[in-house]
Amino acid sequence: MGRILAIDYGQKRVGLAVTDENRIIASPLTTVHSKDIIVFLKEYTKRERVDLFVVGEPRQMNNQVSESVKFIDPFVRLLAREFPEIPVERVDERFTSKMAQRSMLESGLKKKDRRDKSIVDMVSAAIILQSFLEMQSFKLDRKGIAE
Repeated sequence: MGRILAIDYGQKRVGLAVTDENRIIASPLTTVHSKDIIVFLKEYTKRERVDLFVVGEPRQMNNQVSESVKFIDPFVRLLAREFPEIPVERVDERFTSKMAQRSMLESGLKKKDRRDKSIVDMVSAAIILQSFLEMQSFKLDRKGIAE
């Protein structure tokens, strides 16, 4: 079984997180400059089997997509074109930056490190991925109830 890789795409930086091979734990991976993301993913997928990309989808409080989707949609199309064998799923990423900040605070990170946007992006990607894993688990549980 391959890993699931989550992407918190931004105009400047891209936060990445990945599951373990059993798809149980979501862990921050790294942060990459936006212009380098495809090259990084090509190198990563040569070393590790990735079965799915999960990309954060920014939404507003009323559940409408936010304006920043105009940057993410082209990236998702590029991702699908460059990696046609790896499906892409979108996941609501509302509040992930705030959750990342809170998580970093609770984990005892120093104030200087909590201000580091690259760390926030990486932790946000891990939260997006964990959210996706929990949704998948919920779907499996609901499927079992229906049977």
